[in-house]
Amino acid sequence: MSQPTPATGPAAALELRDVAKAFGAVVALRSGSLRVEAGSIHALVGENGAGKSTLVKIVAGVHRRDAGELLLDGRSMDFGSTAESKAEGIAVIYQEPTLFPDLSVTENIFMGRQPVGAGRRIDRAAMHTEAEQLFRRLGVHIDPRRPALGLSIADQQIIEIAKAISLDARVLIMDEPTAALSGVEVERLFAVARSLRDEGRALVFISHRFDEVFDLCDTITVMRDGSYVDAVRTADTDVDSIVAMMVGREVGDLFPKTPAEIGETVLKVEGLSSTGEFHDVSFEVRAGEIVGLAGLVGAGRSEIARAVFGVDRYDAGSVTLAGRSVKPHDPRSAIRAGMAFVPEDRRKQGLVTESSVARNISGVIRGGLARAGLLTGAAESRSAAPWAGRLEVKTGALDMNAATMSGGNQQKVVIAKWLATNPRLLIIDEPTRGIDVGTKAEVHRLLSELAGQGMAILMISSELPEVLGMADRVLVVCEGRITADIPRDEATPENVMRAATRSSQEAAS
Repeated sequence: MSQPTPATGPAAALELRDVAKAFGAVVALRSGSLRVEAGSIHALVGENGAGKSTLVKIVAGVHRRDAGELLLDGRSMDFGSTAESKAEGIAVIYQEPTLFPDLSVTENIFMGRQPVGAGRRIDRAAMHTEAEQLFRRLGVHIDPRRPALGLSIADQQIIEIAKAISLDARVLIMDEPTAALSGVEVERLFAVARSLRDEGRALVFISHRFDEVFDLCDTITVMRDGSYVDAVRTADTDVDSIVAMMVGREVGDLFPKTPAEIGETVLKVEGLSSTGEFHDVSFEVRAGEIVGLAGLVGAGRSEIARAVFGVDRYDAGSVTLAGRSVKPHDPRSAIRAGMAFVPEDRRKQGLVTESSVARNISGVIRGGLARAGLLTGAAESRSAAPWAGRLEVKTGALDMNAATMSGGNQQKVVIAKWLATNPRLLIIDEPTRGIDVGTKAEVHRLLSELAGQGMAILMISSELPEVLGMADRVLVVCEGRITADIPRDEATPENVMRAATRSSQEAAS
């Protein structure tokens, strides 16, 4: 295992050397190293659980390291709080920023440090003027007087960047910033990142999307199992080499789809409509079949899935499972009929993050585990253990808090929770969003195995290679309508994208 190249010139803007961190018996970081030069964009990549987030939290002052060195412009640092880290010019831009929704954009930028004028009154005019200058400098158009409530994730991230610049941050860390952004929003964010690099700031970019890493970053540091593996110039490597370093092996087949016997219809959706969301949606999913629901962001895919499961209301149409009618807007009816739903946002909708792994996995079937009205932790653990084992959830104990797990393991816990109900139909929305390449292959292998055992699967994904690699049929959604039903052997990127950009009028004709 190589180590970062020693500095031969000026000190790096940010450098970590053999940093270690453990939480009790769980070692999150064994030997984390990172060297980021001023005026560069540096990618930090690795599988979920590789130690990236822990490394970032040490830099941000959330955690204190147990061993190793942290240097800023060559000066040794030991941050005891996030305030200390920010005071030294470090800013972290998270995937989902936490702004105060009832305050204006300007107030969010200058929270706790508002300029004051005569009579010690807050000088709002000065704040608005400076906010406008910040956005102009970043090349974006956001009204500084509008409330933060209702802003897109992309705009919220830009506001966090503006706040960082107003604090004269020299090191900016972007943790999965593009996961919830559209293509246009990603390009805008990248333009801002490049402008900050050209000003001489140091940027760290964390992402599982290799096309973005190679498009944006100058250098890539790879981590695996809590340790530094190597740092390479982007121009001198390729995706296959980075993946091999991340997982410690060659990833032969990311989409291990095996043929399955297609049986009778399990899910039947007829004429489903919801005003403003989707219209006259009809389709079937059969036993042993993986049906991919594809389309552009905002086309209505997730809304259709949520309505089928009963999370959202619909105005017309019907849903039946194995010939049994499923009540509208009644998830309990869907579960009783044999339906399971893994939502897009696992942290907010799929997990109780402050509860244990065992409690999360047994969450849906908890009522059947109670004896004489009492439910014990031992009963939960006995129920959860086989599913945790089957999905290879990497956790030291079933009583581990779900919030402390990597994104990939959290996704496995959510899937395990629903498989514990022994469903006939699994609806899974964005099955591999935000998880690493190795775990993606594991999730894909699991879906293929479940289909082989006769389960019907409806899979929603924004990643076209995933849809094409795993689906037996592809249903394409455009503007709330299904515009194509494409069999696997005819599902090409061109055919899917052509159907995804058809207008509703074309689909109806």
